[in-house]
Amino acid sequence: MRVLDGEQVLVRVFLGESDRWQHRPLPDALLERLRRLGFAGATVFRGVAGFGAHSVVHTANLLRLSQDLPVVVEIVDTEAKVQELLPILDEMVPEGLVTIEKVRVLRYRTHRPGT
Repeated sequence: MRVLDGEQVLVRVFLGESDRWQHRPLPDALLERLRRLGFAGATVFRGVAGFGAHSVVHTANLLRLSQDLPVVVEIVDTEAKVQELLPILDEMVPEGLVTIEKVRVLRYRTHRPGT
């Protein structure tokens, strides 16, 4: 198991749920690629409403049901792993928003049976 503590880096990738990568949903493809490459972890969040660079509001409101709700992929890892991530994002994410910030990791561990 990897150790991850202290100052690390958080990357947020803002997408739409209709975004695709090689005919697959982009959030799923990105998550699988990060797992294969040994990143510490990533989480996909589905938003209920949002807008981006095109200023089009996407919402889960029943009166305006969107087919393209906002999705955020959060990745926390070391600075070195994030440097590996940047060309992957350039390749896979043609549009959207990507932010990077320093974070302090307090706990990153798995449950060990019997503890």
